[in-house]
Amino acid sequence: MSTQPTWWQAFGVDYADARQRFRSAADRAGADLSTYVNPSAKAPDGSDLTVDVARLGAAHAPHQLLAISGTHGLEGGAGSAVQTAWLTHAAATLAPDVAVTFVHAINPYGFAHTTRTTENNVDLNRNFIDHDRPHPVNPHYASLHDHLIPAEWTTEGLAQSARAVDAFRAEHGPDALFNTLASGQYTHADGLIYGGRAREWSNVTLQTIVERELSQAQRIGLIDWHTGIGEYGEPFFLCFNADDSDAQREAARWWGAERVLNQRPHGLQRPDYQGLVFRGVEQFAKGRPVIGAVVEFGTRGSNASQANRLDQWLRSRAGANPDPVRDRQLRADVLDAFVPVSSVWRNSVLTHGLQITAQALQGLATRE
Repeated sequence: MSTQPTWWQAFGVDYADARQRFRSAADRAGADLSTYVNPSAKAPDGSDLTVDVARLGAAHAPHQLLAISGTHGLEGGAGSAVQTAWLTHAAATLAPDVAVTFVHAINPYGFAHTTRTTENNVDLNRNFIDHDRPHPVNPHYASLHDHLIPAEWTTEGLAQSARAVDAFRAEHGPDALFNTLASGQYTHADGLIYGGRAREWSNVTLQTIVERELSQAQRIGLIDWHTGIGEYGEPFFLCFNADDSDAQREAARWWGAERVLNQRPHGLQRPDYQGLVFRGVEQFAKGRPVIGAVVEFGTRGSNASQANRLDQWLRSRAGANPDPVRDRQLRADVLDAFVPVSSVWRNSVLTHGLQITAQALQGLATRE
């Protein structure tokens, strides 16, 4: 592999810049490029919002890697940089029986508008459920909703919120609190981790991409790039293959059992996550094995949760008392919480991201 690029060569300054860098790198690498335009939402400047897909390798390759950036909108800056860096510096290393499909900004609205959610305020990573069936129940969320997103984002408002959260933790325990805040909820459209009442455009688009680009794959590797959980700049793996399954053992072979097995985000029991992109890809693969993980890059540790709440406050509450200067500062805080501008963090993301991608491709090319 060639020398890793400097971080500012791979990271875009915003969605439009990241998109241009990705497409230019894909074109130079000789990838097939396709574009899916969001029909109902626009970028802040009124331009189109698109999901861009770069594919390298034979369509009939039996082993194919699907790597997705931007599921949580603004987090896409990290995954985009890894995708762009790989296309620029490592594409020539692709084995002949392996293909890659890079999905850039699967949630382009969130990426462009610097929010984690879609144009409908839906957490895309909780949207991949059967919406024709009763939605999963998050039994405690309603009791916390009004406290999680205070009326005013002030010292006193946050103190009141903290007291309510602390009381819940004392009564139910930290694992139950984490599950309530992270597993997904389908009742409060202006709340945290809202999974929606129907399939999002990005959900349907991902199905189209998998069915078009990976139709001949016999085995699919999956990396869904995220940020937030884990030590600063370090990768944290959430593998959703079934425990003790062949797919889980494969993921552990690729990336190491110590990274893949028995992971506890923030040291807590893993929430009962609902509606994951991972589950959607498994469904769209129609029985073919999907091996992979959500790969997070750590930022503020458990404090990233407050930035998620701030993101929702800006979406649902800030308009009641507009203050453009305040809101610009608070939005910058949200972005920094998930994609720090620090060169230390960004170089670490590139180093680990390229290595993780290479390990997945090597794992797909070889079998024990």
